[in-house]
Amino acid sequence: MRLNINGIDLYYMDIGPKDSDETVVLLHGWGANSSLYRSITDLLAKKRRVIAPDFPGFGETAEPGTPWEVRDFADCAVELIRALDLKKVVLYGHSHGGRVSLDIAAREDLPFELTRMVLMDAAGIVPKKTLKQKIRQREYKIARTILSWRWVKALYPDALENLRRSRGSADYQNASPLMRQTLVKVVNTSMEWAMPRVKVPTLLLWGEKDTATPISDGEKMEQLIPGSSLVRIPDAGHFCYVDRWPLVAPVLDAFFDPAEVE
Repeated sequence: MRLNINGIDLYYMDIGPKDSDETVVLLHGWGANSSLYRSITDLLAKKRRVIAPDFPGFGETAEPGTPWEVRDFADCAVELIRALDLKKVVLYGHSHGGRVSLDIAAREDLPFELTRMVLMDAAGIVPKKTLKQKIRQREYKIARTILSWRWVKALYPDALENLRRSRGSADYQNASPLMRQTLVKVVNTSMEWAMPRVKVPTLLLWGEKDTATPISDGEKMEQLIPGSSLVRIPDAGHFCYVDRWPLVAPVLDAFFDPAEVE
């Protein structure tokens, strides 16, 4: 389905019973899209409505007109919820969708009731750089500046892109120029300020072998988010639900329908 949100033709999935008491809004990770979470959405949609948008720049939704920050993604999600007139919402954020969920959960003036939240291998903790990393970053910035000079680009037209490919992450390399600018903005945004402001029960679901957002991030979020609980998924990485679905599914059942599990 599609809906115009602030001038953007936003694609989203809408499955499950429309008359459910609460609606799950699943916010995907960087480089992903709503279709990659079908095991989760299909499970939750058995008893409740599930909305899963493709953020601008991913899946079936075109890129935004300018580089976005975390707050822009959060605004987009809030406007979608408002447009669909959802009353009670559960936020389910994976990776990048987790930092967006935190931005939303920290707000005081939401046009809906946030009832609970799931943060799965969520982003939002910005690691401190070592001295070696700081030096390498400085060297990279200097080299990038030099290779951007007009006469250097004329002599070595591929040098700047080769530098970016040699130093950038896979997400950075696979992104368009505009989404690269967006990626730089969001990965350098700490969401620690938002964590103490979360006022709803929060499940932290984490792969113990996650290297993108390590388990230490989940441990820190458990300390900073009041009333949160961290569930570790052994032998699972950043997409813990893909690696160990037989372990993840019962955890979700227990969080969403605790009475039935008992």
